[in-house]
Amino acid sequence: MLRRLLLTAAVSATAALSAVPSAIAGTPSAVPEASPLPETSPVPTAFPAGPSSLSPAAYGVALPALMPPPARPDDSVDRLTVTVHGAGGGADGTFELACHPAGGSHPDAAEACDRLDRKTTWGKDPFAPVPPDTLCTMQYGGPATAHVTGTWAGRPVDARYDRSDGCEISRWNAMVPLLPGSRS
Repeated sequence: MLRRLLLTAAVSATAALSAVPSAIAGTPSAVPEASPLPETSPVPTAFPAGPSSLSPAAYGVALPALMPPPARPDDSVDRLTVTVHGAGGGADGTFELACHPAGGSHPDAAEACDRLDRKTTWGKDPFAPVPPDTLCTMQYGGPATAHVTGTWAGRPVDARYDRSDGCEISRWNAMVPLLPGSRS
């Protein structure tokens, strides 16, 4: 039942979104008006006119995650400096990372760039700290710390990492191989 409802909503939203541009331009809609939505449909039956209301997310349509454009044209190259302390196993030091194309002194530049690309989506900061009200397990992951600075996706980056509790360990692990993996 839920699957049918979601499929109906997705098809209805797609049809409605394709009809909105023609309605704004004053041309007849390509969607037949004889197929009304069920009363319990999560998709609105009347769409507000105007370009500002045409957000696909407003109608429940999922779009593929894309990397946001640079804030300035000068920032089209992603460059980061990663400084690691206390990780051991030869992982300590300061490394430069350039992406698109991958390069720099980082020991695994291509994989680090690929990981960051996968983590970069609209509306989310891949370097965001753990929110202050988050409940975290009380575990210690070791003395390792890292500081990442530079520019990513046209935005400035100044992020600090440690392994002081479960949330911070998870945040660190989500950035491997940009940050060194744990040496267990």
